[in-house]
Amino acid sequence: MELVYKGKTKDVYRLADGNFLLRFKDDVTGTDGVFDPGANTVGAKIDGNGKNCLLLTRYFFEALAAEGIKTHYVGSDPDAVTMTVEPCRPFGKGLEVVLRYKAVGSFFRRYGDYCQEGQDLPGLVEMTFKDDARNDPLVIKDALVMLGVMSGDEYDTLKDMTLKIGAVVKKKLAEHGLDLYDIKFEFGRNAKNELLLIDEISAGNMRCFRGGKWLQPDDVVAAVLGK
Repeated sequence: MELVYKGKTKDVYRLADGNFLLRFKDDVTGTDGVFDPGANTVGAKIDGNGKNCLLLTRYFFEALAAEGIKTHYVGSDPDAVTMTVEPCRPFGKGLEVVLRYKAVGSFFRRYGDYCQEGQDLPGLVEMTFKDDARNDPLVIKDALVMLGVMSGDEYDTLKDMTLKIGAVVKKKLAEHGLDLYDIKFEFGRNAKNELLLIDEISAGNMRCFRGGKWLQPDDVVAAVLGK
């Protein structure tokens, strides 16, 4: 097993069979000890968070599989806090897709003159380059095409997948009394050139509220998995 990448919240290993192993950490993104899914730095550590992220990711990936939506998920080992995944090529050097249902976070900071904080958004899709040095710059469809990151058709397909995946996640959370405000996804292509959801779907990359209160990651896990 070869270590190929040390990330903020996961380490990535290459396995002998060609798949990859993701080892989840207890670190979460944020600033000054406060959790923020939109931050680019590790701001806190929550005991047990790595395992919680893995369990929630498995829960959502299995729910997506039941809906016929493909992901890179192969299997998981909760005791080792690891997940085995299919190798996929990212778009460019990495692209994050943000799905927004409420005007909060960086969206409200950018557009506060034109909206009220917390107002409804109709499933707004944004894309940003994964680039900590440039604070994950927002990128539009035309730029992605002109820069050769993806084609226009790929953009449209990815946007459509994002909305379908988001609808499944939002419905599952609502079944447990949670309201999804926004969430980040990542996508890649496998050896067959199929477009797959990759990375994770955990409480660390979404904002969930209950009764108007923003929930911390362990509260989301407790609500969904009964932990």
